[in-house]
Amino acid sequence: DEILVIIFKKLAKVEVLYSLFDVNKRLNKISHDTAFTNDLPILMSASDGLIYSLPDLILDRFCSYILPKIHEKIEWPHLESRSMERILLATNYPNLYEISLHNIQPKTAINLFTGKIFYYYSSYDRHIKSINEINSRINFWSSLIR
Repeated sequence: DEILVIIFKKLAKVEVLYSLFDVNKRLNKISHDTAFTNDLPILMSASDGLIYSLPDLILDRFCSYILPKIHEKIEWPHLESRSMERILLATNYPNLYEISLHNIQPKTAINLFTGKIFYYYSSYDRHIKSINEINSRINFWSSLIR
């Protein structure tokens, strides 16, 4: 299994999960490993440095099948703006401590962090305080952009 993990680490995590998830017990154990689930880019990075949302077929499987089974292991998802709301609403992420958002407009970020999604999943005061601090920073930066 160690040799397979070394080989699979050379692939994109999203490809490992999509390709190996529930194929058989051995590959399932490997694909559920925290090496592939903790820090999880749920997006595509092109060779030109641009970031894209996953194709709908792959995103469908992630949201309906894969994410609900590994949600407790996900600590830091990397999301593209076109698919982020769908991914965040797919399941609860109890161990979430950071989110990377790509291709997001300031107004979209403000709406996301002041809407139902985050207040629902982050009911603790410290999370609300962090969200308010993020909102202040976003408002500051978006005022500079205008």
